[in-house]
Amino acid sequence: MYVLALVTQKGGSGKSTLAVGLAVAGMETNERVAFVEADPQGTISKWKERRGRPYPRVDRVADPAEIERALSRLEAEGIWLAIVDTAATSNALAMHAIARADLCLIPARPSPADIEAAIPTIIAIRRLKRRFAFVLNQTPPRGCRLTEAATSLNSLGVLALPYVGQRNDHQDALGAGLGVTEFAHEGRASEEIRELWRWVLKKLVEGSFDHEQHANRVAG
Repeated sequence: MYVLALVTQKGGSGKSTLAVGLAVAGMETNERVAFVEADPQGTISKWKERRGRPYPRVDRVADPAEIERALSRLEAEGIWLAIVDTAATSNALAMHAIARADLCLIPARPSPADIEAAIPTIIAIRRLKRRFAFVLNQTPPRGCRLTEAATSLNSLGVLALPYVGQRNDHQDALGAGLGVTEFAHEGRASEEIRELWRWVLKKLVEGSFDHEQHANRVAG
């Protein structure tokens, strides 16, 4: 089972909305996806109540030991991808999610405040030797601010593609208990999320291959 963690200390960066969009996009490609919600705000749990469908399942956790138990349960049930949504703070839950992740996504809006707020998260991820990528989120269509943000994030690490634009479909889908790809199947927001899902999927699988190759070299 792969573990994808969405992490950053900055509130309002869109972690939960991205998590929902990616989960539903993954389900559309027949992957078995579930959430571990490590955010007391409960955005994903509230979304699931509005959804009124059994999948994806949501396991809420309140301490690091519960994260481990939830991930073990999901893996035993044959879940292919667990997406961990974390709070907008640096706490033990977030640190444990990072430590267990095959890939960490750090959403950031194209603003100096978001980029500066990401730095402590990057330090924690690097200390734990985990793979990560930034996602430029809630972006305007164009402009020097977007270019400057992309340049800054590229200098700090890997920048996922595509950028995710600021579009009403994301919030409308969340309010309806849907993923954006269900809500506006042919919309631009859906295209961006599907493309981001393909990028994440490739990175997850590449990372697994790298780990296997490394293990084989060590064993040899």
